Amino acid sequence: MILDMLRQLLPEVEVDPRLLSALLGSSAAAILVLKWMRQRWMQKKIEEARRRRDLGLGQMEKAVQQFKQQNPGIQTSHILSLSLVQLTEKLKEGSLSPESVLYAYMDKALEVTREVNCLRHFIPECEEQLRAVRRRKEKGLLYGVPVSIKDHIGYKGHLSTCGFVQLLSKLGQEDSVMVKVLKRQGAIPFVLTNVPQSLFNYDCSNSIFGQTVNPLNHKKSPGGSSGGEGALIAGGGSVLGFGTDIGGSIRLPSSFCGLCGLKPTGNRLSLSGISGPIDGILSVTGAVGPMARDVDSLALCMRALLCDDMFCLDPTVPPLPFNEEVYSSSAPLQIGYYDTDGYFLLPPCMRRAVHETKEILQKAGHTLVPFAPPRPDYVMNELFVKGLFADGGSTLLGMFAGDPVDPGLKPQVNCYRIPTLVKKMLALTVRPLFPRLAGYLTALCGVRSEKLLWKQHAEVTAYRMEFIATWRKLKLDVVLCPVLGPAFTVGYPGKLFAAVSSTMLYNVLNFPAGVVPVTTVTEADEEDLKHYTGHYGDPWDRTLRQAVEGAVGLPVAVQCVALPWQEELCLRFMKEVETLARERKRRKV
Repeated sequence: MILDMLRQLLPEVEVDPRLLSALLGSSAAAILVLKWMRQRWMQKKIEEARRRRDLGLGQMEKAVQQFKQQNPGIQTSHILSLSLVQLTEKLKEGSLSPESVLYAYMDKALEVTREVNCLRHFIPECEEQLRAVRRRKEKGLLYGVPVSIKDHIGYKGHLSTCGFVQLLSKLGQEDSVMVKVLKRQGAIPFVLTNVPQSLFNYDCSNSIFGQTVNPLNHKKSPGGSSGGEGALIAGGGSVLGFGTDIGGSIRLPSSFCGLCGLKPTGNRLSLSGISGPIDGILSVTGAVGPMARDVDSLALCMRALLCDDMFCLDPTVPPLPFNEEVYSSSAPLQIGYYDTDGYFLLPPCMRRAVHETKEILQKAGHTLVPFAPPRPDYVMNELFVKGLFADGGSTLLGMFAGDPVDPGLKPQVNCYRIPTLVKKMLALTVRPLFPRLAGYLTALCGVRSEKLLWKQHAEVTAYRMEFIATWRKLKLDVVLCPVLGPAFTVGYPGKLFAAVSSTMLYNVLNFPAGVVPVTTVTEADEEDLKHYTGHYGDPWDRTLRQAVEGAVGLPVAVQCVALPWQEELCLRFMKEVETLARERKRRKV
């Protein structure tokens, strides 16, 4: 009977009945055997997944070589240098073929992933989509554009692993709504990109496919959880990619990799068919959104996706087409700004970036008004952390129970594993010296009852109203603020989950927020960093300083925010910041 049960549980492991019968003589031996067999099964699954990925990348390389042999005169460097707007124009007028563009980006993506390990899998169906695009009479706004998508954005016949071994057997039954709309707009999804195990981390590593590194500096992380997207686009291997964001997972890779990224209001773009390790979180709002090299690319993407196909395929998405008038407006803006949220003081280069951006916006005729987010400690602990870990982290830990924990995630997971009573005792003990750490530990204990969860949901709503009231009292159009950065050294994000306070705020609020690179880390910034002590002078502040050391030359971004459902205004503000920052850079040169 036990043998039969084991064969059902572990069908791919060859079991020697005589060996097993002898070992099952004692319960301790049985546990050891089961553990060994489970580890062996996981290792086999990992090896199979890596083999499938390598086969896919080999298939991708073969297709590229075949195209090159048949079309020896194509200048791929020219294709790769074009912005998304330029690329779509040339595809539409016919001066570039979809074939030449697709294989140019396939070739470049292979080159980038050899350096930084950003691809999770090739989508061979892209060649079928290429032929479908060619046959179609109507050309969508993304006609012939190769696009990359994050691991868990559902694609029929492909895995959504979220970095877990236990999800390596579950193939998508149909395309997500996002993929369906992209295809109808003429886009060609061609690769899936790597993510951190669980997606609850802003590094990019898992035990199956390994560590993705930043193409700008291989000692640094590309950010996460859309880190594979960030690395691929920053390396030049994709012109447009898609990530998801529940605490900064689009904005952090964009910040770390020097890209533009937009987290829309939740459900402005459909989340149908996008799976995560934990579904049903209501206190913190996730979103899917675009990442690219410039703001116009994000705007073009949103223009294409906010269409009848999106609204029909997912009737829960508000039928709000892209508002061109708002995006193209040049009216002066009333802009709130702050250089720290009051919870995590970011490095000197980040505060410099905010103030320099404030100055160029003022010179351009906009009005800048000091703004302070209300009660930062409260929103971080009581709303964000308790919202994500209302069950004390038990659901997430259940996902790790059957998986090897990625080394970069171990500090984070070990913290979740501390028993609730011990967390509470530790919080009481460290509160006099480290109040921020104590608040975080208490919040990780979760909500623990339905009544308290409903109360927590009500508190989130009340905080949103309080924030909006403060915003409207100052008559703000948008807000300029920092985003976590520059890029952390690999391994540090798992030690500093709470450092995402600058981005998580706008998931709690469910406001659209985007990231725009505006400067780079200088030698002076690195020198100032030596004197950084943070708001609290606690171990987290010291760890943050260590995490961002050695970043001279890496990009520094700012965050641009608007009220819910005002993505066009957010993008218009981002475009203004991008234009002015580029002009300032040119004047310096």
